[in-house]
Amino acid sequence: MLSTKIVSFIALAFSLLILFPNVSHAESGAAKPKHKLVLQASDADTSKWNEVLVNAKNVQAELGRENVKIEIVVFGRAIDMLRIESVVGPRVAEALESGTKVIACQNSMRAQMITPADMLPDITYATAAIVYLMEKQEEGYAYVRP
Repeated sequence: MLSTKIVSFIALAFSLLILFPNVSHAESGAAKPKHKLVLQASDADTSKWNEVLVNAKNVQAELGRENVKIEIVVFGRAIDMLRIESVVGPRVAEALESGTKVIACQNSMRAQMITPADMLPDITYATAAIVYLMEKQEEGYAYVRP
């Protein structure tokens, strides 16, 4: 009698696994990255920018692009480096093509009288970069300021 109950329980468990597969994968259609990194860029210095971009590239190389979600949050004087004519523009475009997300602070843009028309393509925007960084940390992102 006990063995019949165990067999019924096992059959029920397998049925549930078939009926309710891993929901997170079913919803997204793809595996979620295991690692999440947010990098801060707040200096207009090209050497600092190169450091940020190299860090992003190295993390992708080490962990695999599909295993890490990287975001670069840009504010303060660094906003100028996201202009179309920026010296680091080609490297930023390369980072965007590799799957790194670049977020520009709209408060910093407003303070420097910069509009989205002045910016590199494919950048996203946040109203306040500091709040955005806080939210990313609350979501479990590792935070690095090179």
